[in-house]
Amino acid sequence: MLPDKKSNSANRSLYSVSELNRSAATVLEQNFSWIWVEGEISNLAQPASGHSYFSLKDSQAQIRCAMFKSRNNGVNFRPENGQQVQIRGKVSLYQPRGDYQLIVDRMEEAGDGALQRKFEALKAKLAAEGLFDEDIKQDIPELPECIGVITSNTGAAIHDVLSVIKRRFPSIPVKLYSVPVQGEAAAPAICRALELVEEQAECDVVLLVRGGGSLEDLWAFNEESVAWAIYECPIPVVSGIGHEVDVTIADFVADIRAATPTAAAETVTPDQNAWLQSIEWYGLRLQQLMEERIQRRNETLSWLCKRLSQQHPVAVVQRLSQRLDDVEQRLNYAWRYRLQQQQNRHQQLQSRLLTASPKQHVSRYQHRLQILGQNLQHHIEQTLQRQKSRLQNNARTLNAISPLKTLERGYSISQNAAGKAIIHSNEISVGEELQTLLYKGKIISQVKKIIP
Repeated sequence: MLPDKKSNSANRSLYSVSELNRSAATVLEQNFSWIWVEGEISNLAQPASGHSYFSLKDSQAQIRCAMFKSRNNGVNFRPENGQQVQIRGKVSLYQPRGDYQLIVDRMEEAGDGALQRKFEALKAKLAAEGLFDEDIKQDIPELPECIGVITSNTGAAIHDVLSVIKRRFPSIPVKLYSVPVQGEAAAPAICRALELVEEQAECDVVLLVRGGGSLEDLWAFNEESVAWAIYECPIPVVSGIGHEVDVTIADFVADIRAATPTAAAETVTPDQNAWLQSIEWYGLRLQQLMEERIQRRNETLSWLCKRLSQQHPVAVVQRLSQRLDDVEQRLNYAWRYRLQQQQNRHQQLQSRLLTASPKQHVSRYQHRLQILGQNLQHHIEQTLQRQKSRLQNNARTLNAISPLKTLERGYSISQNAAGKAIIHSNEISVGEELQTLLYKGKIISQVKKIIP
């Protein structure tokens, strides 16, 4: 309720401008507390104060918004003009200007923006868990025995896939696993289809395809359950989801990612014409190899026939007879050559025997013995003379250094009681007995005084 106002002379209720704005602000704040509003950002201003001011609009209207610095810090993306957002706030009125506005408490991206953040978070999580690793990717068969297709039976994708397979290799059977490809029921259905592929074991490659659409339309292929179902599927999975620019979590987990359903079908289906050309080439090559082998066998047969003719008994007897004659001639020549060698050797030995007569040897050895005896006698006499001279020299040297020779010249040697020679005065004490050796005899004495 608005406050009562005094009436003037004309019975009018008057408000000042500030009172009216204050009353309007109270009414708005009481009736529109913490509401969510979705719209597009425009006229965004972010001054140095850290606050944000912008307009939130749709196709028919707009409202001014203010978001203060303390709330800006909680926004996990960078707001931009033209961006679709959902905001929570209080409806208020800026009294100095009378502007109707929202005081924003929280801001989130709307539509694809929120989905994109969810997509990036799941992508990072699954990458860390190893679902995208290249070393776990399976190879697709070169010529599939049966192709499984998981998609909607009413969409354009199945028609594109069947058209490509029919054009490239129509003899390959195709098994369709019909599932919804959009909405809440899509992800569980896709997971169940992958389980059926494994249980039935009829297909050796699987196509997971659907046509293009928005991020929200393709979201079933971004579900974590679908990613794990593809990862755990023992049969190679080829994804062809959306258009070339569309990328889903399923594309990262799949063994091969194709840009479109058509490209996925071309990836797993060999070109029939190329195979026919290869088969034709292999046939020609096989024929060529067989002809070459037959030619080699014929040449071998000819060679064996030639050898057989050479091994005929008549030819063998002729060759052996000729060889016998040759051996006989060689044996006669060898016998005569050997006899001649023995005769020559006999003559040489007889000549050597005459030369090596015992009388001649005895005579030579007697002469040599006489010479050796004379040399021995001469050597003994020289050795005795050298030893005699050496003995005389040693005697003279020994006599020169003999202590007796020194004593003979008048010197003596003093010894203590133990017989040790005294060479210094401090080696003996007063009263000790001394022995003095002379050239002839010795003297026993006692020390009375020591002079250092």
